[in-house]
Amino acid sequence: MTETKICRNENCDKTVEGRRDRQFCSDYCKSEHHYSARKKTGKTYFKLEVDEVLRKNRAILAKHNVKSKATVRKSVLIEEGFNSRVFTHYWKNKAGDTYLFCYDQGFKEVKDNHKDKYLLIMWQAYMAQQVF
Repeated sequence: MTETKICRNENCDKTVEGRRDRQFCSDYCKSEHHYSARKKTGKTYFKLEVDEVLRKNRAILAKHNVKSKATVRKSVLIEEGFNSRVFTHYWKNKAGDTYLFCYDQGFKEVKDNHKDKYLLIMWQAYMAQQVF
């Protein structure tokens, strides 16, 4: 007779099926459980906080960069909570311009008509192949 087990995730009450030693009903529940546990310990708080800023930055950039290239006023992005000091990596083009990236969304500060703006681009495969 098989013992009925309940998912170990505190936000779930589903039955766990499968191997005897399985503790969670799904990969999502397992991930959520471990994320919550790490967040409570405070040991990885900095990493969690930075990751949250990166995700927010990426979402803001993606919202304004629907056609792979766009120009947006700096003030608009800042009002939405964009933090240009937090990024995942950078890329330099052949002209020497440096673009900062939040995952696949890139940005570069520019002046246009005496106004501070960001030029937004999306990561392209050829960017990984360029070495300077």
